[in-house]
Amino acid sequence: MSEHDAPERTARVLVVDDDPTVAEVVAQYLERDGFAVERAGDGHEALRRAGERWPDLVVLDLMLPGLDGLEVCRRLRESGPVPVIMLTARGDEEDRITGLEVGADDYVTKPFSPRELVLRVGSVLRRTRRAAQPVGRPALRAGDLVVEPATRRATRAGRELALTLREFDLLAHFMEQPGAAHTREDLMRRVWGWDFGDLSTVTVHVRRLRAKIEDDPARPRLIRTVWGVGYRFEPEGLHPTGEDVR
Repeated sequence: MSEHDAPERTARVLVVDDDPTVAEVVAQYLERDGFAVERAGDGHEALRRAGERWPDLVVLDLMLPGLDGLEVCRRLRESGPVPVIMLTARGDEEDRITGLEVGADDYVTKPFSPRELVLRVGSVLRRTRRAAQPVGRPALRAGDLVVEPATRRATRAGRELALTLREFDLLAHFMEQPGAAHTREDLMRRVWGWDFGDLSTVTVHVRRLRAKIEDDPARPRLIRTVWGVGYRFEPEGLHPTGEDVR
């Protein structure tokens, strides 16, 4: 029996890669696991296919002719929410971080195991579907910051925050355990649902989240760095010692 549940079996995945061999192998593995797959060989075709039938997830190569993967990801995000797993042959960490900063949910570096990619696809889709289902968790509050898990809505001083799926889940996890120190490994397991992966994914998302909720992201007061450990969420006003642990 596959590890994917029934709703995930019908998920539509758009595979975007200009290497027909890579695209074919990825498509075969995904179809074998029950996904419906469409393929595109360049960025413009990817946007056209997504416009015709919005996918549940996109596997997107970073290096594409004409319109690269970063620009495709940006344009997809402008059109609507969709999980993106980016493929890259580059070894430069900065390229991977840039992909995460434009909204990719994960990346896989070539050469990669097709089976690992399928597992990543399943993990991202399961979390996306769980996030779309209302739950009975109460609102979380820290000063003028309010997170409502049931409606997937977050506000700061009454202004709605534009958070991605991962950013919202990360913030909710922090606010549910104020004052607790979290390692990056723990955050990856509990927020991303992965027991493996590049921990820079967590670092980038914390940086993006700080940019959206902190008064001064360069001197964060809510999400503190605990050196040698990870991060700690401290509600405003709970710093009696004035200690700066950035």
